[in-house]
Amino acid sequence: MTTPSHASAPLPSLFVSHGAPSLLLEDVPARDFLAGLGPQLDRTYGRPRAVVAISAHDMARLTVVGSAERLETIHDFWGFPDELYRRRYNAPGSPDLAQHVAGLLGAAGINHAVADAPGLDHGAWVPLTLMYPAADIPVVPVSLSATLDERQHLALGRALASLRREGVLVLASGSTTHNLRDLGRHLAGTPEGAYVDGFAEWLAATLAAGDEAALLDWRAATPYGRRAHPTPEHFIPLFAAYGAAYGDNGAPPRAERLHHSITHGILAMDAYAFH
Repeated sequence: MTTPSHASAPLPSLFVSHGAPSLLLEDVPARDFLAGLGPQLDRTYGRPRAVVAISAHDMARLTVVGSAERLETIHDFWGFPDELYRRRYNAPGSPDLAQHVAGLLGAAGINHAVADAPGLDHGAWVPLTLMYPAADIPVVPVSLSATLDERQHLALGRALASLRREGVLVLASGSTTHNLRDLGRHLAGTPEGAYVDGFAEWLAATLAAGDEAALLDWRAATPYGRRAHPTPEHFIPLFAAYGAAYGDNGAPPRAERLHHSITHGILAMDAYAFH
């Protein structure tokens, strides 16, 4: 991760791939990466005072900002080892930060609501468990809008950009590739995953080039897009993280690829920091 030129450098915004909930139990490179990411951020930028978490599994009719004082752990999955259902990540919330986030969204003209949301889904608490296992940093969940529109979520991120200078980590969680139908084929011994590296490398090159137009038109810009994401909800969080690194002067974000690996044959687990 790039070292800032001065101690007051804003936090980057992050996009991480959370994979399956069983990532917590698996001996794979993505798990090791996420376990080291929190301490690395702390050393480079200082410990975040709070996290705004945007998860592929948190979706509502409009953008919802969670204002609960204490967040429960939502086990929104089935068929996994019993140990995962015993895991808890009951981080504190921050009603004050939730209201601040709502104010930023309102100022940007983004339709939103504030709600005493029940907790964190696995797209948020799995990476946070690895990054900050003590669960002592306040978390404010912000949902995706059910429109799943790329430009809308880039605008959402841009509305939150000032948080990075306030010591708040914008953490967007999804997956670089997410085709569960192909996961079934892989587990059955008939992998068809050549597109996985194809999409991951297209994304890395597109972000490195700063080609925002291609990024926004990802379904058409790469032949791998629709296979990598038959439904877009696991890719859309990236746009929020990207938008959150826009500069006050309109300068576009700079992307830093932090990690690349593949789990279960078809899940690309890339992570990016946006500066």
